[in-house]
Amino acid sequence: MSTSLSPETAKRVSRRWPVISGGVAVLLALGLGLMVVVRTVPGGVDVSFLGELVEHRTAFWTVPALAMDFLGGGWFGVFVVPIGIAVILLIARKRWSAVYFVLATVVSAGMVQLLKSLFGRARPIDILVTADFGSFPSGHVANAATMAVTLAILLQRRWVWAAGVAYVVLMLLSRTYLGAHWLSDTIGGLLLGAAVAVLLWAPLASRLQKEWSAPAAASR
Repeated sequence: MSTSLSPETAKRVSRRWPVISGGVAVLLALGLGLMVVVRTVPGGVDVSFLGELVEHRTAFWTVPALAMDFLGGGWFGVFVVPIGIAVILLIARKRWSAVYFVLATVVSAGMVQLLKSLFGRARPIDILVTADFGSFPSGHVANAATMAVTLAILLQRRWVWAAGVAYVVLMLLSRTYLGAHWLSDTIGGLLLGAAVAVLLWAPLASRLQKEWSAPAAASR
């Protein structure tokens, strides 16, 4: 398996658009958080979206939502999944890829906790799971977005992008369905998680390109 990222592209990646796009995403997340602070009462979209999902709660939807809660957070989502992926990358002799993935995961989680403490938004009342303090941004969605973007960048496969988008959307819906977050919390988590993955890619792009292109060059 080899990446389609050329050396020239890797150099451009290191300098420009990931930094710009990632920085814009971070600013958007911060701006959304500031709006949350200013508007102490959740807005109409947040309330109506949550109300719609709560109104349609059934065991049929609750079970998979709880499964997503377990998969994306707690000891399993925070430790087992990232460490497992990093170990697989190391076994595949992708040392820099493992470093990138772990670093993105740790930084994303740290940023989430920082913003939770900074904004201190209360969670919805109709919550079905146990959660820590701070509703904005969603840690589950941020973690899902970081993992999806990093793996898509590393593997360079359309199906990985598609699977990543589906996973993030399902996580977003499940967090709101369970009443753990408002819709704006999940959007903030999405922006933050994706931004961290892209920003950390920039300084490592050349090393990652060489790491993934080496097997293809050796097989010629």
